[in-house]
Amino acid sequence: MTNFSRPNSLRLGVNIDHVATIRNARGGDHPDPVRAAEIVASVGGDGITAHLREDRRHIRDEDLKRIQDATDLPLNLEMAATEEMLSIALRHQPHAACIVPEKREERTTEGGLDAAGLHNTLVPIVDRLRDAGIRVSLFIEADERQLDAALRLGAPVVEFHTGEYAHAILDGDSERTSKELRRINDMAALAAKNGIEPHAGHGLTYENVQPIAAIPQLAELNIGHYLIGEAVFTGLESAVRRMRELMDEAR
Repeated sequence: MTNFSRPNSLRLGVNIDHVATIRNARGGDHPDPVRAAEIVASVGGDGITAHLREDRRHIRDEDLKRIQDATDLPLNLEMAATEEMLSIALRHQPHAACIVPEKREERTTEGGLDAAGLHNTLVPIVDRLRDAGIRVSLFIEADERQLDAALRLGAPVVEFHTGEYAHAILDGDSERTSKELRRINDMAALAAKNGIEPHAGHGLTYENVQPIAAIPQLAELNIGHYLIGEAVFTGLESAVRRMRELMDEAR
């Protein structure tokens, strides 16, 4: 299952959605996201992340069982807080379910889940997932109000949205970069202090991953789009290995 042998147990979950995006652009079954999952397992990835969206723009329902059958790596199912997705999660029994915000018109997830504002909606979903033995994660901003909501909901894991940090670096705004990094660092420490395991992800690249990976309380990074993009040029094996090396160096 998950590999805990690396420095300070910083795990790498690889999101394979965009292998399926390429497949779906032409129809048919190539490239197969299951093959991507197998490659990730063979080169030191610690988990597979897949987001089953309402519009099935990349991962499809039938992909989930195929991914689970193909590798022993834990599957982290990203899902919206809907009855449809809850039913699918309960049927497939992934290792973890990460509840994310989802808008039909967005290209990618645009920010963190408003766990505080959606508390009453989330309570029965979190409870049913937890009762089924599925590890619940909430994809939130590194914000004390949202972290407090995760604590009240009883979520054992939060994944901090690192998109604003990544955008600050792209904009060349060193002050905002430092502010975002400090915010993630502070909330990771607060999460760990309160018994919640903190993860992070979104927009992470070779160039920006190390300051995030160096945050000692973080247990896992989930990275997808960048790795699949690099795989076009260098191969998925090389891309995952390089990210793994950079994460280990940061620890």
